[in-house]
Amino acid sequence: MGAGVLADQRDGQRRPRRPRVVQRYVHARATRCGTGCRAAPRGGKAPGSAWRCASVDVPLDYARPSGETLSVALVRKKARDKERRIGSLLFNFGGPGGSGVDTLPRSADAYANLNSRYDLVSFDPRGVAASSGVRCRTDEEQEQAHRSVDLTPDTAAEEKAFIEDAADFGAGCERRSGAILPHVGTSDAARDLDLIREVLGDEKLSYLGFSYGTELGGTYAHLFPQRVGRVVLDAVVDPTADGIGHARNQATGFQRALENYLKDGGQDPKAGSERIARLLARIDRSPLPTDSGRELSESLAITGIVTPLYSESGWPALTAALDEAENAGTGNGLLRLADSYNGRDEKGRYDTQSHSQRAISCADSASRPTVDEARALLPEFRKLSPVFGPFLAWDTAGWCAQWPVEGEHETPETSAPGAGPILVVGTTGDPATPYEGARRMADELGRGVGVLVTNKGEGHGAYGGNDCVTATTDAYLLDGKVPKDGKTCG
Repeated sequence: MGAGVLADQRDGQRRPRRPRVVQRYVHARATRCGTGCRAAPRGGKAPGSAWRCASVDVPLDYARPSGETLSVALVRKKARDKERRIGSLLFNFGGPGGSGVDTLPRSADAYANLNSRYDLVSFDPRGVAASSGVRCRTDEEQEQAHRSVDLTPDTAAEEKAFIEDAADFGAGCERRSGAILPHVGTSDAARDLDLIREVLGDEKLSYLGFSYGTELGGTYAHLFPQRVGRVVLDAVVDPTADGIGHARNQATGFQRALENYLKDGGQDPKAGSERIARLLARIDRSPLPTDSGRELSESLAITGIVTPLYSESGWPALTAALDEAENAGTGNGLLRLADSYNGRDEKGRYDTQSHSQRAISCADSASRPTVDEARALLPEFRKLSPVFGPFLAWDTAGWCAQWPVEGEHETPETSAPGAGPILVVGTTGDPATPYEGARRMADELGRGVGVLVTNKGEGHGAYGGNDCVTATTDAYLLDGKVPKDGKTCG
């Protein structure tokens, strides 16, 4: 597999020079305030005096380790119990394209128990936010695309506009970020992860990865099995699925979550799904007005429905938004949910996570389905999900259409013979990374490596949401207690 070849290349060359750590304490005024870090990438508050920010210089191209470098941004909060400190615990919160420098300080309360003996550390992977982030479009261009492009095209003209927009997105990435596009893939990020481990002074990697972070963790385990310490993968990406397979998995997962939501509200899942599909068809014909003056298109409505399915806590917001759309004929609630997912603030400014996400995904995946192949998937995907199936089928062709960089592999390599035990946590009602992917990851990691923990519940990710999973994870990370393979929580 591609990752294995790259590993052999790197091991066969002289090692990259030891990365230079650049402390990035903010200017004197902020230092006196004790923040230690600049403001969060999305404009949030500085994380506070307990946090320190830094950057690590890493090779842009690991095939040329003495060549050009790029900077990877880090954030750290030291362990409270210095005498019993274990080391550093690195986090990746998924995406791909999510900013760990932004996310970890905001969510650190959830990891307070781990912070007793671990330094909490996260980073912006290459191509993300403060780490040479990929930029592909202006805010105005993104707004225009959301307004005018139908992501479930019904006519030849809509299909043409859909593919042209996808190709334009890639061309914009190449114009603005072309130098790093070939080097933002997961195998490069895994090598960065190993250099970060080295800089932090840890003999082995302790790591907690969510969603895409599980693919990154699995790739790291494959490349560096002897350096795997205590590693937990939660909300697991299926390593055996190619691009179409991932779309098929998500059609299954989001439909499953939608049906669980409908059943929880006392509705028949099949009838409820068909009712929502009819609502989307009406919106496709006639977008809904909103108080902002913007219209809710079918594409934005689908996004608005997807967003609250990530967690049971979002279900009441979905109920209110659907009720408004169906009974009041307005789209304020669904538009707010879609804006949240798309990273749009009230002033019309977008974050760049969607840019980084596509760049990383397309650098990884060699899959490039055509329009004809996507169209041929429609009957199967509609059967899987009348609500999300058409969108996900078309997305297979639009996601990396005419992308300027070739993808590395059809599926990532995550076999890790010789690695220590890795906890693989799957949630039965996970919409975005269905439970079946956790089973496959545990199998791919190998016998004696992948340890499956099943959470019988809802939502994307189990740590912090299920007491049993949280306690099991903490016991492993803090005390090295490996649960029995196949343990069930919930």
